[in-house]
Amino acid sequence: MAAAPPSPRRREAGLREPRPPARPGRPPAGAARSHRGAGLRASRWAGPGWAAPRSAAQHRRLSLRRGGWTRVPVAASGDGRLRNQMGNLLKVLTCTELDQGPNFFLDFENAQPTDGEREVWNQISAVLQDSESMLADLQAYKGAGQEIRDAIQNPNDIQLQEKAWNSVCPLVVRLKRFYEFSLRLEKALQSLLESLTCPPYTPTQHLEREQALAKEFAEILHFTLRFDELKMRNPAIQNDFSYYRRTISRNRINNMHLDIENEVNNEMANRMSLFYAEATPMLKTLSNATTHFVSENKTLPIENTTDCLSTMASVCKVMLETPEYRSRFTSEETLMFCMRVMVGVIILYDHVHPVGAFSKTSKIDMKGCIKVLKEQPPDTVEGLLNALRFTTKHLNDESTSKQIRAMLQ
Repeated sequence: MAAAPPSPRRREAGLREPRPPARPGRPPAGAARSHRGAGLRASRWAGPGWAAPRSAAQHRRLSLRRGGWTRVPVAASGDGRLRNQMGNLLKVLTCTELDQGPNFFLDFENAQPTDGEREVWNQISAVLQDSESMLADLQAYKGAGQEIRDAIQNPNDIQLQEKAWNSVCPLVVRLKRFYEFSLRLEKALQSLLESLTCPPYTPTQHLEREQALAKEFAEILHFTLRFDELKMRNPAIQNDFSYYRRTISRNRINNMHLDIENEVNNEMANRMSLFYAEATPMLKTLSNATTHFVSENKTLPIENTTDCLSTMASVCKVMLETPEYRSRFTSEETLMFCMRVMVGVIILYDHVHPVGAFSKTSKIDMKGCIKVLKEQPPDTVEGLLNALRFTTKHLNDESTSKQIRAMLQ
């Protein structure tokens, strides 16, 4: 609407007609001129009760966030809310919270040891060469459930007792092999951690320079999660071992000695019982091994170990979400391998780090990692999501954000 011409009396006195008050949603008259002089735009003014930025510098910073001035209530512009907004913006500008971590390709398919890696690489390879046979044996484990039920239901039938016992004994010997392999794996992991965390290199430099050792670390984690997935789906393992221990105890009371006790004595049976009582026994072994490594190496800062784990998680996440990197995988199995490794190091980090993987101060982008998993077919990653839900230590801490908890529900 055009402004009314000045009245004759004001014209004679050389005075200008006063400007009408600004309508809601528009800047006060003259604001555009003054802000143009400061090189700013006068757009996005709010109506009454709102204030524009107070300085040109503030205007420029807030313009980066919303393309114009931010609506800040006048009543709140002097309190902590504005400071919080500015603090969050500075974090974005300096990338302290959005840093995606190391961005390099870790060749899980073709990495070969250098001369400096070869000694440790050979030691770990000697352990890992048995991993596939362990998984095959576990997958073929059928248990002696029927024989045990028949023996329990017919306690006076000697033949059924012997049949159950003869079925269980070879299975217990197999379970002992799995347990002993976990001890070898524990030592292998500690050797790898020693190599991948020692000065003068940072964990990122170690992983980038010593990719063959990083690959072996990944293979240990991959085996661990596969083993535990199979174990959780096979209740016969604990049923068989429980029957074995009950029978041994009964025979000991009757002063009877069985040949298998030379193979699995009482001390070994106790340790095996603790191992198989865990829902994820191999993962528990690795967690204990990592914690033990930190406590034994007091001269080595704990950050060297936790940074090694967080770096590996970040590298896996970046490889999974970056099409250029994913296109280098020659097999779909490598994709699953990478996801298992990411979940494995997250769990180890959560057990070793004082505040865990889910805290805001964590160096692992948990939201990004969970998002990567949820973008895969549900039936392929449900076991990995369950591992994060049920085998981590700090998920239910108060410091864990509600958003992360909701993502894992």
